[in-house]
Amino acid sequence: MTQTFIPGKDAALEDSIARFQQKLSDLGFQIEEASWLNPVPNVWSVHIRDKECALCFTNGKGATKKAALASALGEYFERLSTNYFFADFWLGETIANGPFVHYPNEKWFPLTENDDVPEGLLDDRLRAFYDPENELTGSMLIDLQSGNEDRGICGLPFTRQSDNQTVYIPMNIIGNLYVSNGMSAGNTRNEARVQGLSEVFERYVKNRIIAESISLPEIPADVLARYPAVVEAIETLEAEGFPIFAYDGSLGGQYPVICVVLFNPANGTCFASFGAHPDFGVALERTVTELLQGRGLKDLDVFTPPTFDDEEVAEHTNLETHFIDSSGLISWDLFKQDADYPFVDWNFSGTTEEEFATLMAIFKKEDKEVYIADYEHLGVYACRIIVPGMSDIYPAEDLWLANNSMGSHLRETILSLPGSEWEKEDYLNLIEQLDEEGFDDFTRVRELLVWRPGRITVGTPCVSVN
Repeated sequence: MTQTFIPGKDAALEDSIARFQQKLSDLGFQIEEASWLNPVPNVWSVHIRDKECALCFTNGKGATKKAALASALGEYFERLSTNYFFADFWLGETIANGPFVHYPNEKWFPLTENDDVPEGLLDDRLRAFYDPENELTGSMLIDLQSGNEDRGICGLPFTRQSDNQTVYIPMNIIGNLYVSNGMSAGNTRNEARVQGLSEVFERYVKNRIIAESISLPEIPADVLARYPAVVEAIETLEAEGFPIFAYDGSLGGQYPVICVVLFNPANGTCFASFGAHPDFGVALERTVTELLQGRGLKDLDVFTPPTFDDEEVAEHTNLETHFIDSSGLISWDLFKQDADYPFVDWNFSGTTEEEFATLMAIFKKEDKEVYIADYEHLGVYACRIIVPGMSDIYPAEDLWLANNSMGSHLRETILSLPGSEWEKEDYLNLIEQLDEEGFDDFTRVRELLVWRPGRITVGTPCVSVN
């Protein structure tokens, strides 16, 4: 069998695909390749899902069909290992009171009488970051999946990389502030960790560039020419009428980040894609394949025009939109000829072990602590990486202003309504309570309950993999 090795991976694509598919089959999953896209040469993307549980799906991208499939399967293990497929749902009383909710090594911290955050959770640095004004209470940190106040706060163990000490971080904080950022799976520990750290840099630098309206230097043509497959993809897009601009997003060689912008002259809109990896060529390829992941050429008319309103661009809601689907606003300043940083022909590549050390050195230089949770219970290495102050998708104040478990105390009441004999006044009182507690009028009932309607058979892999 042909063996295909690509930079950044510690195994041949064929071996990765065969291993991941076999592991998923052994776990009881029936994975199907639901859709493929190859809109331009050297850009592939695939959507895979479990036949029995449509909630369990991932997308993959790559310069070849095999690379895209390996990417999707790796992401599937990433999300299985971190329980992310069901991160937005209450899992019910049986799981909430079972031997464990998330992992066997989780630790529960009972609520205190004065509702302080219990000792043993977080370290001093994390407490100062998440709760600088001492506004956080223990009851705010009940995890959404269990909703079990009687059991207390569920803390997951992370290894603090500066001294290899174990720190317990509430699942509530992980789910509210970090969502899927910093999660990764791979052929080896170092490969996956490099990918997870690269993702943290990608989104941190992307947010800085967008929020601060930073002007980036273009990548010179002679540098792009080193990567003919990428150039062919770009030239094909331009021949189809979409001007492409490739930028060095390293901010003067500090970070391994690339930015590629696609313009649609038909409606004056643009779309900025970002990618990161210690290897310049890998980062560039990822940025271009990300540009078209899940999109055909006919799907490139749904973005927004650049704007001169830098305040609107910097708003957190706009950055959140960029995190979700990259369709947010971009400042015209990004495209100024006079860039804020010089072009740097950077390259941090090496073995995956060397690349991990290089990326960790950048965090150390920034005085940022890195916390990593390792997961190998499914037979494939995966991790979740948290870098407070860099990998946060949502601000810490969301823990008390927009916590995802804010409606959990209403679950029993609302679920009992179909069989209740309430009077009109009772319903009015409930509406008044919802108003007083600040719930958005447009919040769906299922979102308030963090509940998935429809039939999911208990015992299917997507429910029982833990």
